[in-house]
Amino acid sequence: MEKPLQLSVIVAIDANNGIGKDNQLLASISADLKRFKAITSGHTVIMGRNTWESLPKRPLPNRRNVVITSRELDDEGAEVVGSVEAALNVTAADGEVFVMGGASVYNQMMPYADKLYLTLIHREFEADAFFPQIDYSQWREVERIDVADDEKVDFSYSFVTLERVE
Repeated sequence: MEKPLQLSVIVAIDANNGIGKDNQLLASISADLKRFKAITSGHTVIMGRNTWESLPKRPLPNRRNVVITSRELDDEGAEVVGSVEAALNVTAADGEVFVMGGASVYNQMMPYADKLYLTLIHREFEADAFFPQIDYSQWREVERIDVADDEKVDFSYSFVTLERVE
């Protein structure tokens, strides 16, 4: 199996590692959505079918949209593959590739990830989808921006970037 030069995971997680409920994000953070767009624009994104179907606008513009599913999917702009391995193989020549969910895809991709772009929400939400536990001994923090004064939301959060320790 081949994999991209850099496989990055991008996710917003709450204090309990929750990432979603009823196939929706736990919180709408405008700054997080802008960061997601800025970081992933011009790159390939890999997601599962439920994540694809939850997108308000499909495909994500200015990105190659790879969707992992065993079902038939003839949505325009979706490049369908049947497995995580197939997604890694078809994106092997793409430079930095971003994994954007959901829970099952994150679980399967974490062993291959080189970089994590995290939005750590300093609050708990009711969730039914969770990000795998991060073993912080395998990662080093390369950037952190703490946001305590976002008037659009009633909680604080941090943008944290981690790189895998060699």
